[in-house]
Amino acid sequence: MIFFRYQTFRFIWLAKPAGRYLHKDHQLWSPLTLADFEAINRCEKSLPKNFNFAGDVLDQWSQKEKTGERPANPALWWVNGKGDEVKWSFEELGSLSRKAANVLTNPCGLKRGDRVAVILPRIPEWWLVNVACMRTGLVFMPGTTQLRAKDILYRLQASKAKCIVASEEVVPAVESIISECPDLKSKLLVSPHSQSGWLSFQELFQSASVEHNCVETGSQEPMAIYFTSGTTGSPKMAQHSQSSLGIGYTLCGRYWLDLKSSDIMWNMSDTGWIKAAIGSVFSTWLQGACVFVHRMAQLDTDTFLDTLTTYPITTLCSAPTVYRMLVQKDLKRYKFKKLRHCLTGGEPLNPEVLEQWKAQTGLELYEGYGQTEVGIICANQKGQEIKPGSMGKGVLPYDVQIIDENGNILPPGKEGEIALRLKSTRPFCFFSEYVDNPEKTAATIRGDFYTTGDRGVMDSDGYFWFVGRADDVIISSGYRIGPFEVESALIEHPAVVESAVVSSPDPVRGEVVKAFVVLSAPFKSSNPEKLILELQDHVKKSTAPYKYPRKVEFVPELPKTITGKIKRNVLRDHEWGQT
Repeated sequence: MIFFRYQTFRFIWLAKPAGRYLHKDHQLWSPLTLADFEAINRCEKSLPKNFNFAGDVLDQWSQKEKTGERPANPALWWVNGKGDEVKWSFEELGSLSRKAANVLTNPCGLKRGDRVAVILPRIPEWWLVNVACMRTGLVFMPGTTQLRAKDILYRLQASKAKCIVASEEVVPAVESIISECPDLKSKLLVSPHSQSGWLSFQELFQSASVEHNCVETGSQEPMAIYFTSGTTGSPKMAQHSQSSLGIGYTLCGRYWLDLKSSDIMWNMSDTGWIKAAIGSVFSTWLQGACVFVHRMAQLDTDTFLDTLTTYPITTLCSAPTVYRMLVQKDLKRYKFKKLRHCLTGGEPLNPEVLEQWKAQTGLELYEGYGQTEVGIICANQKGQEIKPGSMGKGVLPYDVQIIDENGNILPPGKEGEIALRLKSTRPFCFFSEYVDNPEKTAATIRGDFYTTGDRGVMDSDGYFWFVGRADDVIISSGYRIGPFEVESALIEHPAVVESAVVSSPDPVRGEVVKAFVVLSAPFKSSNPEKLILELQDHVKKSTAPYKYPRKVEFVPELPKTITGKIKRNVLRDHEWGQT
């Protein structure tokens, strides 16, 4: 692929970085600074009329590299575990992304505002294409390479995408549905091999000019669309603006991720999810830190731990599922090179895992909670007490509350819906809308609040505790049961490596709790009936007895997804005959 070829010629493009200056008070022209971005997030400064992340952030860090104001860390550091490595400075990222921008606007024929589906694995071109879209004012729509033909068809049709950028493993699925996508004008293949009917990114990139003028996008102009699943119907298209992503994660990078420009951040999220944008693009590069990437197509705990011992990664972010797998290892055998700050999100963190991770590594796990639509809502931040099982306190600029079905604020200790209080204007860091779906957009508002659809509890100290998705909550014999509570109880038992708890139909109770359980090796030969009773008794003792799983099924593995929420969706659909 192209990045191997070009790392040999790291300094051949020395084009002048595009200086981006914003008009202040109609008199003085000056670049926005990190302090300005923080002030905007704190609502101490107004949002500028125009903003472009590539020009106003990345190119500014490129300038700071030249003046020595930023350490010599790479901006992007990519490895694949097979000896291949890519390191780009911000200057190199700028030059390469300008070439990629010319590929998109010239051979692909795209213009500002066009939508581009980007379905690539963790390869450097994913970052190049994303930044190139920013430079050209194109709206990028990331998708996981796990998407199937019908998923891709829906996304291309619903978005009226003009272009798809994909790796070769996605080509057969795209080709099978392409005749049903009349709006699609170009297909760009990122691969060392050619494919009939597809433009070659590698060939076009090699001949593209390095000269490109960054588009002066409006702060509220669309930047990205993320497809987010709901309880019913097809995924919604959550659209974000240049500023909601490009400025909105400034405080997240500083306080939750605790990043400085000298840090190296490894975020394990799939490129199809917004968590990749948060941890591997915006939060990290706003702080001028290095984004570290391992190609790792599938999680391998040995490779994961070897990477932490080999590379000077300072900051790690991964889903609780990954940490659950890691604490099964003897972590005291490993000496992490520079690791100092560990984060998790995407699903609730079991207190047991937090305690095991700290006992074996000496490091805390700082959990954060957020949504595709509004970003990080709550977090455990450096300097705050961590309460095991809590997802921390509300973060700026949000006023986080627990409300009832009528939009009334509930007192501490009362379960309700997690919501964000709205002031006179919609926060700039919110998503703009669900594209072509004003009803669903409007349905997120209840009185003076944006509702998350998640249920939780706030304690008297302002810490929030996750109960479950509104649609995840199991109602059995009139009792409301959060699956996470049952999963947390189960994982405390030595027989349980992993579990997922869903509702299961029951003729008497309507629905009951069912647990799908992956057993640890010593218990795989146990009498299943006796072990089920033992696990049920364990849960009854660990939490309120009515929450115990009346059904237990032992499975060799859970669905291959990285978050518990998606696992539950898959298993619940199977249980209710919706697959």
